[in-house]
Amino acid sequence: MTTADPEQKERRRHESLNIINALRRGTVPADGLTRIVVGLEVEEGVIGRQLDYVAEGGGDLKFIRGDFGSGKTFFVARALEIAADKGFATAHIFVSPATSLSKPKALYQQICASLRTNETDHALKTIIDNWLFAIEERLISSGRDGEKEADLEVNAEKEIEAALAGISGTSTGLAAALRTYYRANNAGDFPTAQSAIGWIAAESTIGRDFKQKAGIKGDVDDTLAFSFLSGLVEIIHGAGYAGLAVAIDELETLQGLQRNQRERSYQTLARIIDALDGGRMPHCYFLFTGTPALFDSSRGIRSLTPLYDRISVTETDSYKNPRQPQIQLLRFDTGKLERVALKVIDVYSQAYREVDRERVSHRFIRAMIKKITSRFGGRVDVIPRIFLKEFVDVLDKCEIYEDYNPADAYEFDAGHLKGDLRAEEEAVMVVEF
Repeated sequence: MTTADPEQKERRRHESLNIINALRRGTVPADGLTRIVVGLEVEEGVIGRQLDYVAEGGGDLKFIRGDFGSGKTFFVARALEIAADKGFATAHIFVSPATSLSKPKALYQQICASLRTNETDHALKTIIDNWLFAIEERLISSGRDGEKEADLEVNAEKEIEAALAGISGTSTGLAAALRTYYRANNAGDFPTAQSAIGWIAAESTIGRDFKQKAGIKGDVDDTLAFSFLSGLVEIIHGAGYAGLAVAIDELETLQGLQRNQRERSYQTLARIIDALDGGRMPHCYFLFTGTPALFDSSRGIRSLTPLYDRISVTETDSYKNPRQPQIQLLRFDTGKLERVALKVIDVYSQAYREVDRERVSHRFIRAMIKKITSRFGGRVDVIPRIFLKEFVDVLDKCEIYEDYNPADAYEFDAGHLKGDLRAEEEAVMVVEF
């Protein structure tokens, strides 16, 4: 056994604990999704090949379509995990009235706020630091700094301007903020450096004093947001990452907006598609999720014909083509949920100790699924989150109590879920009197 084996085993145990903790809370784990995913090998392969193309300088996207219970959010989280493994920075955004896509600035703000890399969460500052460090390293290796720190700073500032010249032509603000950040960091003026990061992220709390110091007029607004996003992707790639992968989840929320907001949101989607297809957003990948109504209803994407034409898919047989603009996810069934349960047992065994497979048998898993689905109108597709919360609870009790036998003791009590049910789960729940 090598000296690295104990460290690797401990990392695996820590990841396993994180997965189990998330399932216990009814949320999607942040990492390690490949260990509990089932039945998505073809779709994962398609996403992986798209990301390879984007890493080479392309721009691409995919719409993930599925009813509630098909696992859209899980699949998107898994896609971002694949992206991170391939060296991408990632961002995961949930559509809401505050992030409706009708305002590109809000979208840009959310991307900056949720940036993540394999090294860190809230990664904007780290990415900018890595980008500036790469510029300095390049200058030092070329000998242009003349071995003087002052010359290095001057030349680095010129590199900052040159790197962003073709992107932020509509506004010199991004280059000015980065130059100010670089100078402030070198001078140990950390409040100014923090203000520079905040202004780049379009935070509304950055005051006039910073803008005067940086020589900046105005702020990031809706007209400049995509220009700044292109600049951000350039920085991400220059910092050594493959690019940026952005997931925009729960797009069906847009249907509930007022007509003008809804239409502007769909126009933003069309604008993103056109920018990707036109080569104006290299190294950038977008994922969108939505229910069938988002694509087909009168308040959905169909209402903007140019957008609908770009992403609509006509299926003439049962062979779904995931290379089309949409990937259609099928609802969970009993077989798939059983397979997930078996994978969770393996993860739990690495987090704690080996699960007693006699007490938690195939037969018990099937009986447990049946007990829960009977309270939700027989709908397996709406219970995966609830089932996994309950299942981890059963595994906990088996691990804590040697005399606990779930086959005899387990009963599904929906009462303790009150207040924790989502609208779709509550809608099909069978009320007992």
